[in-house]
Amino acid sequence: QVQLVESGGGLVQPGGSLRLSCAASGRTFSRGSMGWFRQAPGKEREFVSAISWSGGSTYYAYYADSVKGRFTISRDNVKNTVYLQMNSLKPEDTAVYYCSARGSGAGYNYASLNAYEYWGQGTQVTVSS
Repeated sequence: QVQLVESGGGLVQPGGSLRLSCAASGRTFSRGSMGWFRQAPGKEREFVSAISWSGGSTYYAYYADSVKGRFTISRDNVKNTVYLQMNSLKPEDTAVYYCSARGSGAGYNYASLNAYEYWGQGTQVTVSS
């Protein structure tokens, strides 16, 4: 049984930082994509970032425009874990953050909800003074 378990959410002041972690178990995703989406109250779930295998030992990172330059995604394939370092947080970053994962493949849109096979339960991030 595949499980994705997020951690690291919490309450932070504007301008602060948080680091989210997502540990996968049940299978590895070293040749697939792992990503983060978020959902604010009353809004649809939206893409935040993804890190995808592109062959050999190369991975590409992708970001939504709203977080580019502030968030950094990384992965540790030994630990089967993906991380999201979030800096310069803004109140509009407040949301439940969900980890996602999929196996290898081609022709999918890494920013699409439908591209991912597995999802975590989410972790709340609140940015407020």
